[in-house]
Amino acid sequence: MTKDRSKSYQSVRTLARLNMFFTTTHPAKLLLFGYLSYILIGWVLLSLPVLQEVSVGALDTLFIATSAVSTTGLVSVDPASSFTFGGELVILFLIQLGGLGYMTIGSFMVLTIQHRLGHARRRTTKAAFNLPDDIDPRSFIMSVLLFTFLVEAVGATILYFIFAANDVANPLWPAIFHAISAFCTAGFSLFPNSLEDYAGDLPLNVTISVLSLLGAMGFLIVVDSWRTFVGRKKYLGFTTKVIVRITGFMLVAGTLIFFVVEPSIADVPPAERLMLAFFQTMTAATTVGFNTHPIGSLAPAILMVMFFLMMIGASPAGTGGGLKTTSLAALIGLVRSTLKGRDQIRFFKRRVPLDKLQNAAAGLTFYMALLAGSMFVLLLTEAAAFEVLMFEAISAMGTVGLSMGITGDLSDLGKLVIIVLMTAGRVGILTFGIALATADESRAEEEDNSLVL
Repeated sequence: MTKDRSKSYQSVRTLARLNMFFTTTHPAKLLLFGYLSYILIGWVLLSLPVLQEVSVGALDTLFIATSAVSTTGLVSVDPASSFTFGGELVILFLIQLGGLGYMTIGSFMVLTIQHRLGHARRRTTKAAFNLPDDIDPRSFIMSVLLFTFLVEAVGATILYFIFAANDVANPLWPAIFHAISAFCTAGFSLFPNSLEDYAGDLPLNVTISVLSLLGAMGFLIVVDSWRTFVGRKKYLGFTTKVIVRITGFMLVAGTLIFFVVEPSIADVPPAERLMLAFFQTMTAATTVGFNTHPIGSLAPAILMVMFFLMMIGASPAGTGGGLKTTSLAALIGLVRSTLKGRDQIRFFKRRVPLDKLQNAAAGLTFYMALLAGSMFVLLLTEAAAFEVLMFEAISAMGTVGLSMGITGDLSDLGKLVIIVLMTAGRVGILTFGIALATADESRAEEEDNSLVL
């Protein structure tokens, strides 16, 4: 009886400590811890010999697990030839977990059992999706899951008929795999050259593009549009309008530049050339990472455009990475307002809150610092050209997954650098920095010690 009471007491203490940990720990640290736990589980599973078609080293299985959870798509070994169907299933499951976000599945299970979310889960969910105060995390999570599975099911159905028409063996599995990979902006493919064999296939290009855009533009747009449609709101929110306009501008501008400037597609018929230009622009802007044209053949000027698109990336509360379109909007507002001598920072005639501007500026600064540090290490350890390594690093940080063909040839240290960058990109560059930082309990002195700029 005494032993039973002792065990019960220890269990209560353990639960209390766990509750204290989740309640007092900063949401950024919880997010990093959550994604790292997913990566660890995926690493262990993919290391099982029964899931490997050929022997895959520990570092490569860690690389694939990180790439899947971070929905990046960079691969150091070919997934289709290196893993069995069970291994591919594990990879797809990790992609779905990473795409939905660390808090979504766990919070859904809690809602199913308890019909409510605790304070810790509510604040971490808000941090994970950058939710505004007027969005209820509970209804948001249910909307995310419903929308995700509905879109993926429709996408898989369409891709099944496309692959069947192209005589792909067992078309159902590739259809499901690529639908989920596209919506989660993961870019993992069961084909060794991604989607290059389908460069002129309009139905496939349209389907993959729609799936990727729906995932990358974010669940906030879905929730906001639905609330407007059912009459709970009179107009679409400002954030939704910013995301649509910025995303549309990047797609149009990138496509036109690619169409006019890229020499490797100069001899392609105009219609197919336009499709190639749009798809490569879309894949960088949404951070999905599929490609229908060899990335290694792109001209330096186009690589510069791709750098910018991959750095900005997708939108808040979506499945893509990057600094986010809303951060770009805030920074554009800062520059324009400064040049015009305005007292307030505005974008599209709306004031940008100081905290949002601070986050955008801090995110960009930390992004550049992390990129500089990683490039320094990669330039010391790898034999590839500067622009090739830069492309790889930016692709990893933006969880894009596009590569100029050097991923499998990276040194062990180079692969570890990319693993860190992919993790940072999935957690969020600024969130990653906050998670690594210690709490600053100091307070600024009230005396005038202003920095002169």
